[in-house]
Amino acid sequence: MTEYAVLIPGDESVWENMTPEQRAGTGAAHQKFVKALEERGHKVTGGAELTRARTARTLRRTGDRITLTDGPYAETAEQLGGFYVVATDDLDDLVETSRILLEAEGAVEIRPCVDHSGATP
Repeated sequence: MTEYAVLIPGDESVWENMTPEQRAGTGAAHQKFVKALEERGHKVTGGAELTRARTARTLRRTGDRITLTDGPYAETAEQLGGFYVVATDDLDDLVETSRILLEAEGAVEIRPCVDHSGATP
């Protein structure tokens, strides 16, 4: 099985301005997604909701100099809000199942994880 990261970017201000009912709807969409993954034979092997990007600490190297800054790496309106790690042999179905997240999220990115085990897929 290949592992894929299902990345969930978004505008953090949208989440922060949601009503409790809207947040509950987002949570329900995520529960529906996880249930559908299990029913379709995919395996969730990890993942997490991330705290707001403003809580990040970023290290940068420029030549021999290293700087530490508060906040995210990229200064953009969208930040990574969370992710799932899903093991599957059926990328097409994972993509199809990930459409469920679009009930609550503006975008979903699916990217293969690098396999460092030396095994061939």
